[in-house]
Amino acid sequence: MQQEHPGAQEHTLTLQNRKGMTLTGVTDVPSFCEQTIVAQTACGDLTIIGEDLHISRLNLGEGLVSVEGSVNALEYTYAKPKTKGVLGKLWK
Repeated sequence: MQQEHPGAQEHTLTLQNRKGMTLTGVTDVPSFCEQTIVAQTACGDLTIIGEDLHISRLNLGEGLVSVEGSVNALEYTYAKPKTKGVLGKLWK
């Protein structure tokens, strides 16, 4: 089941022989190191796990990111909306 976000731009992922990757529809890259890159995309947060990962191109204005290195795993997650607790509802 695919979750759509209203007004979200298109997101694509192109992986070349697990050694290079191009992403579109990226809105932010909040975290990166040589083993893990986290990219916020139009389809949720994408965690890229691998070795010797490097961001070779980053243009958030165009939503474009290029990654080089050995890719071992890709995982999409969605941020859960923050809900108000009992006290938050009382102080409304």
